[in-house]
Amino acid sequence: MPLIKLIFAQTSLLTIGFQVFQLGHNFDGSVYYVFDYAAGSLASGGGGGLGYFLAVQITIGIARIINFFAQRNVTFKSNSNIWTAAFWYVLAYIVITFGAAAAQGFYKAPIYNLFINTWGMGSFGETTADIITMIITSTISFGVFYPIFKLIFKQEAAK
Repeated sequence: MPLIKLIFAQTSLLTIGFQVFQLGHNFDGSVYYVFDYAAGSLASGGGGGLGYFLAVQITIGIARIINFFAQRNVTFKSNSNIWTAAFWYVLAYIVITFGAAAAQGFYKAPIYNLFINTWGMGSFGETTADIITMIITSTISFGVFYPIFKLIFKQEAAK
């Protein structure tokens, strides 16, 4: 994700805000968005803009495609209909993406602020914060996906 983010940072996507799906207000009274990627770099107090949003979603999308086949074929050794499993997997992916994005409002800004500003780690702090937020998002995804995997990746009796 940091590599894809770096590539997008070289484009104008960093200056395009991506703030959608307003969901009330933050504790300070500012608007709370499910996907809150204000224009500007994270180091300058922005939200990374559309470039950061795309970097996150492309990274997660690639991981989910690999994960689908690994979970289906290796972990669960499923022989169920692949298209049915893929449908439920994509549906779960969409729900988890929105849920994890909504949860990010509670931890993303404090983590980035801690590493970039409070501890003065600059771009290294930003990369560290990227990794920590990815781990948190992955943990949320695992907690939701695993029970779903047990349902969609079944072994069916041979006919």
